[in-house]
Amino acid sequence: MSVSYRPVQWTGYKLAYDIAVGLGVAAYLIVYLRYAPGWIEAPTIGGAELRMRAFGTCTFWMLTVILCIGPLARLDRRFLPILYNRRHFGVLTFFVATAHLYAVLGWYAAFSPIDPWVAILVSNTDVTSFTGFPFEWLGLAALAILFAMAATSHDFWLAFLGPRTWKTLHMLVYLAYGLVVMHVVLGVVQAEESGAFPLMVAVSLALVGGLHIAAGRAEERHDRAHAALEATDGEWVKALRIDELEDGRGRTVTLPDGERAAVFRHGRKISALWNACAHQNGPLGEGRIQDGCVTCPWHGFQYRPEDGCAPAPFTEKVPTFRVRRDGDYVLIDPRPLPPGTRTVPIVLEENAA
Repeated sequence: MSVSYRPVQWTGYKLAYDIAVGLGVAAYLIVYLRYAPGWIEAPTIGGAELRMRAFGTCTFWMLTVILCIGPLARLDRRFLPILYNRRHFGVLTFFVATAHLYAVLGWYAAFSPIDPWVAILVSNTDVTSFTGFPFEWLGLAALAILFAMAATSHDFWLAFLGPRTWKTLHMLVYLAYGLVVMHVVLGVVQAEESGAFPLMVAVSLALVGGLHIAAGRAEERHDRAHAALEATDGEWVKALRIDELEDGRGRTVTLPDGERAAVFRHGRKISALWNACAHQNGPLGEGRIQDGCVTCPWHGFQYRPEDGCAPAPFTEKVPTFRVRRDGDYVLIDPRPLPPGTRTVPIVLEENAA
């Protein structure tokens, strides 16, 4: 979180993360340039073409990792620290992809009688054939999406565009991934006899698809296990038993309309908030109470549990829910209140466990 605009908020962890990512990319490129000829590539390949392949495959794997981080973090909280800094990873992916483009221009269009940028667009225009479709266009479209995401990666753009629009824009990463897969399949996979590139695509698709399916099934099981119970009097529903709540930790409850509430016990009090963080729709119910506030597990945005307001000087707000007690159960009115609405918490007796 930042009160004022800053290009990058460096912390020790963020700096170590970025150094590790940078070194990882450098190591990949060095290893590929050194060992790919004769193993992945033809022994005769080298120079600009080898650099083009190195940057291209590096971009492909970086995009694969980016799409795997989200489901991994949902399956195992130990991956959350990687999720915190995923935007830096995405920006670096754009620059590696740009290096791939310039290597392509330097190899295939350097001696073209027309401008290299025009040459790459008009060298193949057979849009009526699937196998002969201009895969260059697919790569350029994917790069345009990566540029839009990199250019709007700062929280300034998140605030300017609004969380919903910003999130929608950055979900285009899946479209970019699909375009890159087709760029590879219609390009190098068709042009080369090596089985390394089809294997690369198959492994990537298996990882991305498999992890998203596993995370989706885990989410479905969680929703079934933590669905609100039958309605009581009026509109109120039974959310969960009081003894299921751990002090300082949240529980996510799926309401009858499919939306989710984050229920927190803070000391002797119990409150409920909208589960989606106002920053990037992070799952507040998977967070904890820190400094007296519900803290999002994704990026640390905080909200007071009784009114859903971020502490000053921050201005973010989330909707709240009315709660009351019925014996051993927490009841929730499933109709969310406007963001920032103060509610009366359940107050437990002194000797409550």
